[in-house]
Parts: sequence; C-alpha cells; structure tokens
Amino acid sequence: MTFHHLMLFLHVLAVTAWVGGMAFAWGCLRPAVGVLAPAQRLALWVAVLGRFFLLVWIAIALLLLSGSAMLMEVGFARAPAAWHAMTFTGLVMIAVFLSIWFGPWRSLRQAVHVEDWARGAIAMNRIRQRVAFNLALGVVTIAAATLGLAF
Repeated sequence: MTFHHLMLFLHVLAVTAWVGGMAFAWGCLRPAVGVLAPAQRLALWVAVLGRFFLLVWIAIALLLLSGSAMLMEVGFARAPAAWHAMTFTGLVMIAVFLSIWFGPWRSLRQAVHVEDWARGAIAMNRIRQRVAFNLALGVVTIAAATLGLAF
C-alpha cells in the first residue's frame, strides 16, 4: 500500500460517512419521524444530529488531511481540474456545515432544552434546508471526482 492509496482510502471513507449520513438523514429518517409529536421528533433530532455532527467533524478533518496530502503529492498547479473543483465544493460544504453548527444547531439544542417546540421547528427546518443543499453539493463533488468534471 502506498501513501497515496492510504490518503485516497481515508478521503473516500470520510466522503462516504458525511454524504451517506446526509442522504440517510434527509431521505430516510426525516420522512419517518414525521409521525412523532414535535417534542419527541425534535428530541430525537438533537440526539441523532449530535452523534452525526461529531462524525462530520472527523470527516472534515480526514478530508482536509487526505486532500491536502494528495494535492501536495502532485502540486496544486499540476493537479487535475476536477481536483480544483472538488476543493472548491468541499470548502463550500464545510462552510455550510459551519453555518449549521454555529447557527440553527445551537438554536435547536437550546429550544429543545427549554421545550420551545415552535423555535425548535424553525431551527430544524433551517438545518434541513442546508443539509439538502450540502447533500446536492456532495453529489456534485462526487461527480467531479468520479467523472473528471470541472465546472
């Protein structure tokens, strides 16, 4: 196994965890929890997202480490155009995640803590919208990686 293969493995593993987790949360869990009362639903989301967001932080660290290592191997100027596209979309995805973490995620946790279900629903909707955007961007990023697309 070469260093490049190890970095590629870590990169794909992190992408799988992050994008796959968003796909599961948005496409499977979100519709299924709709039958719960707001108090149960929002408390469940806080528990689920708390665990998932820890995984996202680890994925971001692995993506930045492995992506930077692979870029340094070839040099930024000699990297394929698709790598530059992935770098851009990946950085946007991180920015969107940070906007969730420091915005509606905090609001959701506080709302659930004080049992303000209306404020919690607003925060959860903001998270849902940003996750949908990040999921779409993640799919575009995967397309860039696998199909060699550069926008």
